[in-house]
Amino acid sequence: MSKDNYYVAPKEFKESLRRYYDSDNLTDDLAENIKKIAYGLSYNSSFINYTYKDDMIGDALIKMYSALKRKKYSFDTESNPFSYFTTIAFNAFITRIKKEKRHHEAEKSYREQVYEDIMTNPETGNGFVYVKPIFDGDDDY
Repeated sequence: MSKDNYYVAPKEFKESLRRYYDSDNLTDDLAENIKKIAYGLSYNSSFINYTYKDDMIGDALIKMYSALKRKKYSFDTESNPFSYFTTIAFNAFITRIKKEKRHHEAEKSYREQVYEDIMTNPETGNGFVYVKPIFDGDDDY
């Protein structure tokens, strides 16, 4: 992975953003920089090993383009737009991780419930009765 593939020059990014705000004409350069921010952030060590990384990138792109379309960045502030849009992407990544975690927990809970029902109900199970173990927390499992 070359640094040039994901490098966004802050001054050029700010200028292309200013041109967009003045003309409402989204240039390829500005769109490419938004894309580079999302893809570059996905290579951060905090996000690199998620199986739903493409979903995270997609969410970040949607959020950044939404902020771009609504002209949320203010040039009156001293912050640079690269930081602003990177923060949007970061928050989108975190939100996707939380959604996936909730989904995984709900799926896990459902599986456990169905498994327990099958094991404890002789009519639907295999005739064996399952007794769910009770852990008191003192065991080294």
